[in-house]
Amino acid sequence: MESRTASVTRQTRETHITAELNLDGSGRVLVETGVGFFDHMLGAAMVHGYFDLTLRAEGDTHVDDHHTVEDSGIVLGQAFRQALADFAGIRRYGEASVPMDEALARAVVDLSRRPYLVFEVPITAPKVGSFDSQLAAEFWQAFTIHLGANLHVDVVRGRNMHHILEAVFKAAGRALDQATRPESRALGVTSTKGVL
Repeated sequence: MESRTASVTRQTRETHITAELNLDGSGRVLVETGVGFFDHMLGAAMVHGYFDLTLRAEGDTHVDDHHTVEDSGIVLGQAFRQALADFAGIRRYGEASVPMDEALARAVVDLSRRPYLVFEVPITAPKVGSFDSQLAAEFWQAFTIHLGANLHVDVVRGRNMHHILEAVFKAAGRALDQATRPESRALGVTSTKGVL
């Protein structure tokens, strides 16, 4: 099987981000963005998806964390897309439900090259530490667009914002693990059209 890895760099006036991704990893993760809670969340998603990821970002966090978080989503989406090449020979769909104490989140993904995000996540607190809770949606929006994924995220229940977001990121990681796995029965891309 060909190596399913990627290396992506993005530099703008607001951020400089590099990512090294291996879809067939074991959950070895190093995330350093300068946004501590986001590092924790992104690390959780990759660990529970068994992806190896090194992602480093320098951004204008003196303004706020928005550009760093959103651009990390862009870079990671591009890395997944690069590692998946033509999207052939994969399961394409993935689904996972993950609890975190009182919170329960579900993520369902279709690697269809048709980007769309449904993010039904309650904001029970505006911040988790210094992290703006709304930035989670910005990250996943950028990720889905640049990967070309249809991602639905629903929180069934939850009160604590930390628990809610941790369940969301872990569920998304596990759903992505399922969807990106090689499928030995697949002849090219999994589509009745023959193309995505």
